[in-house]
Amino acid sequence: MRSLDTLIDGGAFFEGPRWHDGRLWVSDFWRHHVLAVAPDGSAETVAEVPGSPSGIGWLPDGTPLIVSMMDNTLLKLVDGEPVPFADLSEAAAGGAANDMVVDAAGRAYIGCCDVMNWDARPATNLVRVDPDGSVTVVAEGMSFPNGPAITPDGATLIIAESWAERLTAFDIGPGGALDGRRVWAHVPGSPPDGIALDAEGAVWMADAGGNRAVRVREGGEILDEVSAGDLGVFACALGGEDGRTLFLCAAPTYDPEQAARIRQGRVLTCRVPVPHAGRG
Repeated sequence: MRSLDTLIDGGAFFEGPRWHDGRLWVSDFWRHHVLAVAPDGSAETVAEVPGSPSGIGWLPDGTPLIVSMMDNTLLKLVDGEPVPFADLSEAAAGGAANDMVVDAAGRAYIGCCDVMNWDARPATNLVRVDPDGSVTVVAEGMSFPNGPAITPDGATLIIAESWAERLTAFDIGPGGALDGRRVWAHVPGSPPDGIALDAEGAVWMADAGGNRAVRVREGGEILDEVSAGDLGVFACALGGEDGRTLFLCAAPTYDPEQAARIRQGRVLTCRVPVPHAGRG
């Protein structure tokens, strides 16, 4: 069993990790800020987001994008200040904008989920925000879309559908349209949350119900796993200088009030053999 090291602790609920320019960027939902964390664990607050930050990405010119979840807004970080870039309220169709991946052309794909309606589990949308800020619904009927990623060739988007316990793939067409919707992997009993692609075409996914991250190949075979003990694992990323550091966002609870009070969220790390690939 791999040993896990703690990169940073004291968070409420870390989400949306992305490795960028030598640091791990990560949102702390319930403390309402985004951190950039160096490999030595030193952290800088790069944005305050009162609407609870979630997905993180970058436009081609390096401008950061941040999803503000509770007010359904995509923000641009300009001179250190978050400014509205796109209103996602109508496209979210009753859901809340959540995790995100940004493609090489600057198109942001954002999953919307109804975090307040766990019992009914309503279907929600996957939306795209183009570089001009326009918003398009690109897939409907999603079952808690989460943790999107894009393959290195830019041709395929893979996204977790947490409530359906599956990873779903789409072909990315001209202009960013999605087609060819299909099940990439069934993962029964392991509701997937955030995911990361590696250079062998496998997916590391946070198993939100199993206190672990698992490495899955297309079709559903589990190739590897990393346990976080008694902590839930809600997102993961691959990064580090050689792309072989696996980052796990872990916490004992998702409950907003409890998480903010006890502040036991942390980012755990371990080394894996196959490096990161693609986007997300």
